[in-house]
Amino acid sequence: MRHEATGAVSSTRLLPAIGELLAEAGLALADCDAIAFGSGPGSFTGLRTATGVAQGLAFGLDIPVVPVSTLLVCAESARLRDPAATRVLSALDARMDEAYWADYAWDASAGAAGDWRTLQGASLDAPEAIVAPDQPFTLAGNAAAAFGARLAAATAARTIDAEALPHAVPLAHVALRAFRAGRTLPADQAAPEYVRNKVAQTTAERMAAKAEKDARSDAQEGGR
Repeated sequence: MRHEATGAVSSTRLLPAIGELLAEAGLALADCDAIAFGSGPGSFTGLRTATGVAQGLAFGLDIPVVPVSTLLVCAESARLRDPAATRVLSALDARMDEAYWADYAWDASAGAAGDWRTLQGASLDAPEAIVAPDQPFTLAGNAAAAFGARLAAATAARTIDAEALPHAVPLAHVALRAFRAGRTLPADQAAPEYVRNKVAQTTAERMAAKAEKDARSDAQEGGR
């Protein structure tokens, strides 16, 4: 297993890293039964890179792909770090003053050794609009750190795990369960899960967002 934060060089680093990992394991691409990839939501460029590489490899090998939600990976990361995290609200900073979020519950009776149930699929909202579960839950992801008191759901959480982030290890756990359960797709159906359909704001939208942020700051200062 390998995890690298490659950032802007991911498009040039990904294929060599795959080759290196296979070599370390004494395997070849032909030994793969499926290609798993983080399908989003997240950086548009990163999602396109991951989807394109996964699709290309799967096409060439005539094997399926396993798309894995980054929000579900956060939930799995929280559970691996704390087995008591069986109800998880995943929330990630989506920039543009919004957050990606989803609600999951671990079902120990599902499959051979348990699996996640999705109670609220991937959504995009202002942090104030995120709905907290009505049961004890873990808040996974970086949204609490990004938005502070604006993320009201954080105050209701049993615990906050800001380190439960998209990572290769929990992604592999989720992907393996999905593969064994037959939740795969033909390579030509691989697609990013953007959730947000628009990445750039107009000048007017940027000015309006800045004015709203400034107004909130002024209100907070006035309330002190």
